[in-house]
Amino acid sequence: MKTAVVILNYNGRHYLEKFLPDVIKFSGSADVIVADNASTDDSVAFLAEHYPELRLIVLDKNYGFAEGYNRALSQVDSEYFVLLNSDVLVTPDWLTTMESYLDSNVDIAAVQPKILSYSERRTFEYAGAAGGFIDKYGYPFCRGRIFDTVETDNGQYDDVIDVTWASGACLMIRAAAFREAGGLDGRFFAYQEEIDLCWRLRARGQRIVCVPQTVVYHVGSGVLGSDSPFKTYLNFRNNLFLLYKNMQSRRLRRVLIVRWFLDYAAALQFFLSGKSKNAESVFKARRDFARDKHLFADDRKDNIAKTVKSDDGVLAPFAVLWQYYGRGKKTFDKCFPIVYNKIRM
Repeated sequence: MKTAVVILNYNGRHYLEKFLPDVIKFSGSADVIVADNASTDDSVAFLAEHYPELRLIVLDKNYGFAEGYNRALSQVDSEYFVLLNSDVLVTPDWLTTMESYLDSNVDIAAVQPKILSYSERRTFEYAGAAGGFIDKYGYPFCRGRIFDTVETDNGQYDDVIDVTWASGACLMIRAAAFREAGGLDGRFFAYQEEIDLCWRLRARGQRIVCVPQTVVYHVGSGVLGSDSPFKTYLNFRNNLFLLYKNMQSRRLRRVLIVRWFLDYAAALQFFLSGKSKNAESVFKARRDFARDKHLFADDRKDNIAKTVKSDDGVLAPFAVLWQYYGRGKKTFDKCFPIVYNKIRM
């Protein structure tokens, strides 16, 4: 099989009922597979009754996004994997354009479509928009979304460009590249695991591309709500693990010092906003990073040894916090016009 579309599901029966029919309808000859992360709702029974012909991989417990996909994809034999969230509405020909880019460009490891909001169809979606980047201090942002400012899609980002990371909401990746890079890091559980994977791919000389000629619509925050303290914990902790695993030593020491101040400033902001549980989550994330970073020492050594592109070739050369809050530049093209023009040439 050339392409396998793998939907990792956890208690998403309502999303499967709503979005799975179009995935099947518009995926052509691709193999559509649902991997269930030990759901406690009736997802498995629903699939067995209504889609008995569909391949279903049932995992024995909830492994989270990262390890759940690792275990599911280890059972899939195809040239290309598509990681697709259960809460994504696909469109006609959503696969063909992305497939053609991988077919025609052997140095491209992964692609993502333009990802728009399901509820506000002319607006970019928070988690992926038109491709992801990482600033000099390790903060992820998107072409079309910086912090809480989400842009309206007016075709301003319809050019195909190289990006730093592609969203796990809808990610097409070469199976060989996925396996050679070691897959997703199961210790992340959920959030920023695709950024970690893409950083490894980019550092090893491979390309990640956004192909905005194909569009999907993402509901977002389907399992954990946007204000979930656990989500806050995972995002802060995993971002620090991400830096520790992949950033070169001469830069890492300086960045971690800066991040100590910035993370606690974020905790203070949560507290002043009445979100004391989220503030506590930042403290827990910092504590667990300090306690557990040694567990990633071998990964770090391996990643650095295989790096052919320095951090300067992966990270954006600016601080997104300063651009956004200090200079009041709230959109991707206005924040970084020189860099943006350089990227897309």
